[in-house]
Amino acid sequence: MTVQGPVSPGNLGFCQCHEHLALSKGVSFQRNAALLIDDIGKSIEEANRLVAAGGSAVVDAQPGGCNRMEQALLEISKESGLYIVSSTGFHKLCFYPEDHWILQMSADELYRFYVSELTEGMYQNIDHSANPFWSGSSSEETPQTGIHAGIVKMALDQENLTPRYLRLFTAGTRAAIAADVPVMVHIEAGSDPTALFAELRQLGLSPERMIFCHMDRATDDLSVHLNLLSQGIYLEYDTIGRFKYHSDLREIEIFRTMLNAGYENQLLFSLDTTSARLKAYDPSAVGLDYLLTTFVPLMKKYGITAEQIRKISHDNFIRVFTGQTLTY
Repeated sequence: MTVQGPVSPGNLGFCQCHEHLALSKGVSFQRNAALLIDDIGKSIEEANRLVAAGGSAVVDAQPGGCNRMEQALLEISKESGLYIVSSTGFHKLCFYPEDHWILQMSADELYRFYVSELTEGMYQNIDHSANPFWSGSSSEETPQTGIHAGIVKMALDQENLTPRYLRLFTAGTRAAIAADVPVMVHIEAGSDPTALFAELRQLGLSPERMIFCHMDRATDDLSVHLNLLSQGIYLEYDTIGRFKYHSDLREIEIFRTMLNAGYENQLLFSLDTTSARLKAYDPSAVGLDYLLTTFVPLMKKYGITAEQIRKISHDNFIRVFTGQTLTY
């Protein structure tokens, strides 16, 4: 399910599983000025750059109520031809005002909200903290767009599974199961992804619908990666062209470790873009096409095969969303 509606897996080519193409000003901007991506013309330019390089689809990982720009994503997709999967769910709670509605709603209310965004259409005008839609607000204030979300984004930070996070994970996981979509989880450095995996399994989520993101910079112990992969989940790596964390050669080492262990069918990649990583916003940035223009050639140089790259950039993306295994 994309922002323009359903798309046949056969129409997809090169896919990036965790990006940010449109992001309005909010608490996240107060914490990091790069978390503002609100010039739609520039975002369309970036999307065009990716398509020109051979890109086909991205997941925009910003959930509702946290400065997601639903109409902007639709405009970017229409203008560029890039398929965009949008997200419902929740981000790290430090990105919300202290009186935000996401902190007030019950697990059942959140579940209904998430399912509605997946099956009926995403809400807009819900970034403010006061009672946006579930107890008498007018439909004119908080209309549903008719643009469907296609994935549940959630976030694990160093607080781990405290009651307020457990409520959110319970609602998001139930919604993903009900709507038959994957979940994508931000993994923060210092958090416990192994405990989260156990909780998601307890909630009934299949490992084959779990994508854990950012562990290539959040979890240095690669045995943790290997253990999770052995239980069937997908790992999405995106510390690529992010040299404040590590070099691209170190990223290649991480990929090779997982590939040599036999997990080529469970890896995904992306860039996790901010305005500081998009050339249209910052000419010195890597740009949304960096995977195709720079990193994929580096993968090939260091022995990662074309078939393995096809799986990471295409086959695995389709499988985690649809359950389909492609044959060639």
